[in-house]
Amino acid sequence: MPSGKEWNARPSIVRPQKIGGLALYFCEKEDRTVFREMRRKGQQLGDADCAAVLDRGTSGVLALKGDDGYPYAVPVNYLYSDGAIYFHSAKTGHKTDAILRSQKASFCVVDQDQVVPQEWTTYFRSVIIFGQVAPAGNEAEKRRVMEKLALRYGTKADEMDQSAVNAVCVLKLSIAHMTGKEAIQLVKAGQA
Repeated sequence: MPSGKEWNARPSIVRPQKIGGLALYFCEKEDRTVFREMRRKGQQLGDADCAAVLDRGTSGVLALKGDDGYPYAVPVNYLYSDGAIYFHSAKTGHKTDAILRSQKASFCVVDQDQVVPQEWTTYFRSVIIFGQVAPAGNEAEKRRVMEKLALRYGTKADEMDQSAVNAVCVLKLSIAHMTGKEAIQLVKAGQA
């Protein structure tokens, strides 16, 4: 079972449960969020590099607490703007239900994923974000985000009528924690 130091908070509930013959302990932390530090700090991307990955990316995977506690991860197109991630969604459905259940989310964008079979590795670069999802502000913000999304994905913003904007829900992932990481081989190549 994790020690208090590992959890950085005393577990408030400990529930032993047998799964497949193994005794597993499930702990629920006190309601405060502590994000883990990256183990391989030499491979960590700085804030500017993380922002560049998000600017280059065209899709990411949004992970939410789904039905019956199962993780629900869904690919989405997104916009990184003003230090937040924006995306659109239907007003009803699995994603919307999950966000109504819990606004906590993570979001991952993979910038590079080059398989190098002779080295038994991949040359990767990615960013992971943790934060809270909520509807974007007022109608003006919703329209502004939809116009930026339209421009980003090749549609002229002036071709988007108000009914298209009204048909969707615009969501904002406010970033609480962001880390990026790249393969050690990319770090070394950048230092050369």
